[in-house]
Formats: sequence, structure tokens, C-alpha cells
Amino acid sequence: MAVPQRRTSKTRKRKRRTHFKISVPGMVVCPNCGEMKLSHRVCKECGHYDGRTVIEPKEEDIDAE
Repeated sequence: MAVPQRRTSKTRKRKRRTHFKISVPGMVVCPNCGEMKLSHRVCKECGHYDGRTVIEPKEEDIDAE
């Protein structure tokens, strides 16, 4: 039975596994505002989930400088 002569280093092992995390999983377009959001989560931009307003979006003051 073949046995590796040397232990695989942490760096070598992690390099081999990097390509699994290329894409961000679960990103969908919000049907209300069109921004990208995580699926099954409330939209951070407009506060909508499942066709209704769950949280009020924060009002950003532009004049607060």
C-alpha cells in the first residue's frame, strides 16, 4: 500500500482547497429594490422580505457633514 513519505503541509493543503470558495453562495436580487442580498434574509437596503416591509430602512443624512 502506498504511504506518503512526507506530511502534507498546511499551506499546501490549503492551496489545494482554495477554489471551492470562489463564488459567494446564496446571493439573489431583491425583487423590491433590485440590490443584491443574501437569500432568505431581509434586504439591508429597503427592509423588505417576502413581499412586505419587515424593518424600516435607515434614513441617511447627506447634510450631516
